[in-house]
This record gives sequence, C-alpha cells and structure tokens, in this order.
Amino acid sequence: MPDINQLITDWGYAGIFLVVILGNIGVPVPEETVLAVAGYLVWSGRLQLLPVLIVALVSAVAGDNFGYWLGRRYGRAAVERYARWLLKPARVVVAESFVSRYGALAVCVARFVGGFRFLAGPLAGAVGLPFRSFLRGNLLGAVLFVPYAVGIGYAIGYGLGPYMAHVQHALGGIGHMVLLLAIVVVIVMVAWRTIIRIVRLGVIRAIRTRLRRRHDHSA
Repeated sequence: MPDINQLITDWGYAGIFLVVILGNIGVPVPEETVLAVAGYLVWSGRLQLLPVLIVALVSAVAGDNFGYWLGRRYGRAAVERYARWLLKPARVVVAESFVSRYGALAVCVARFVGGFRFLAGPLAGAVGLPFRSFLRGNLLGAVLFVPYAVGIGYAIGYGLGPYMAHVQHALGGIGHMVLLLAIVVVIVMVAWRTIIRIVRLGVIRAIRTRLRRRHDHSA
C-alpha cells in the first residue's frame, strides 16, 4: 500500500488514473485510500481539485465498463473462479445475488463497499445485466463515490494539517506518510463497516420480503 500511495505522490494524475482504472477492471487495489491521499495532496497544494476529480471519474467509469466487458466475454464461471481467490464463496454468492436482483442500484452501491467494488463490473457483465442499466449505475456510483473519497483526504488535511506538519518536521516525510495512511485507513474502515451493515440489512429485508410473498402465494 505505501508503494501505491507513493506512486500517487510521484506520478500525480497519471498514478491516480492507473490505480483507479485497475481497481475498476477487477484488480483489488486500495482505490479508496489512493483517492483519499489524492484529496490530501489537493489540500496541500500539490494537486488541483478539478483535474483530480476528472481523472478519477473518467478512469472509474472506463475501468468499470472494461470490467463489465470482461464479465460478458468470459462468463459467470470465470468471474466466480477469479473472485473466490479473493473472497469467501458465500460473499461471492451474496454479491452475485445482489447484482442480479438490484441491477443498476447494486452497481452504484458497490462503489462504497470495498470487497465488492472491484467485482461489480465483471459480475454485472457475467450475470447479463443490460449495458444501459449497468452504465446508469456505473455513472451514478462514480459521481457519488469519487468526491466522497477525495473529500475524506481533503477533510483530513483541513482538520489535521497543522498537526501533521509538526509530525513531518519531527519525523520526516516517512512519518508524515505513515500518519496520513493510518488516519485514512481508520476512516475508510469505519465508513466501510457502516455501509456493509446497511447493505446487509437491505439484502436481509429483501430476502424476507421474497419469502413472505412465496408463503402468501403458496397459502
């Protein structure tokens, strides 16, 4: 992770493009953390906000579209085999069911769920979600997620910048980067767990509703 974030520091917008597009194709890279680091660099004046948002949005949408094509091209079996190298089989089944049931909404929500984000495009293509529906969810999710992730880093700089400057002076650049990454990781974990709980509650409610309807029909 430090190497990837160093890539953003050294390469700037090109590094953001590379990491975000890989994360949306299906490679499990820390996309949210990278965007938060980019937001911090915007606050510190080393990057500009508008180019960061444009690069991140374009790469997020393009990467997800390519992931969707890969899912359509290689099918459900290939996507499931790949996903199970990274996630527990039960989670893959839940993710697949969520995309199949909720379509564009699932693609949008997946942006905010770390373990699900990198699979949303390939899974949507693999289960046969129509491209127009996928594109709507893809665009909406990117428009909501990118400013959120960049804003986390900017808020960290705005609220803790003076303190981090003292740390940088005392420990040097390495200590500064370690502190920044620690803060970003904590915030991302809290946000991720909250969103996971919301998604799980939604899935549980949907399953209960479906069971009740089946019970009513059978009665």
